[in-house]
Amino acid sequence: MNDFTLYVKMGLNHVLDFSAYDHILFLVALCVVFIVKEWKRVLWLVTLFTVGHSITLALSAYKILNIDVALIEFLIPVTIFITGVFNIIHLKREEANANNINLIFALIFGLIHGLGFSNYFRMMIGQEEDKLLPLIEFALGIELAQVIIVSGILLIGFILQKFAKLKKQYWIMASSILVLIISAKMIWERIFW
Repeated sequence: MNDFTLYVKMGLNHVLDFSAYDHILFLVALCVVFIVKEWKRVLWLVTLFTVGHSITLALSAYKILNIDVALIEFLIPVTIFITGVFNIIHLKREEANANNINLIFALIFGLIHGLGFSNYFRMMIGQEEDKLLPLIEFALGIELAQVIIVSGILLIGFILQKFAKLKKQYWIMASSILVLIISAKMIWERIFW
C-alpha cells in the first residue's frame, strides 16, 4: 500500500508542481475552450493525455525509447503554443473537427510531455522488476491531478461567463494569449541549437 500511495502522490505532484507549470499551462490551453456541461469531453481529453504520457513513460521505463532531453524540453512549450494558436484560430468552436483535433492534440502531445518526464521516471522506479504497476499508479496520480486542474479551469470559466458576463470568446482569447506569451518565453529559453 505504501508503494501505491508513493507513486500516486508522485503523479499528483508531477502535475500540481507549480514550479514546473508547463503541464498546467497545457491543460489550460487544452480545456479553456470548453464549458462545464462539456465535462465528459474534457475528461476524455485529460484521459487521452494521460494515455499518451503513460505510453512514452512505459517505453522509457523498459528502455525501448531514449530521446534527447533538450529536444523534448523544447518541444513541450511548442505543443502548448500550438494549442493556444489553435484556440484562437477556431475561436467559435462550433465545428466538430476542432473538437476532434483537440482529442488528437491531447494524445500526441501527451506522448511528447511524457518523454519530458521519462528520464526522471526511469530513475524513480530504478531496477524494479515490476515496472507496470508503478506506471499505472503514477498515471492514476496524473489523472487525478489533471481532473483537479481542469475542474478549476472549468469553474473559473463558468464564474466569469455566468456572473461577470464575460463572453466565452473573450475568455478563450484572453487565456490563449496568456498561454502564447508564457509558452513563447519558454520556447525561447529552451532553444537547444
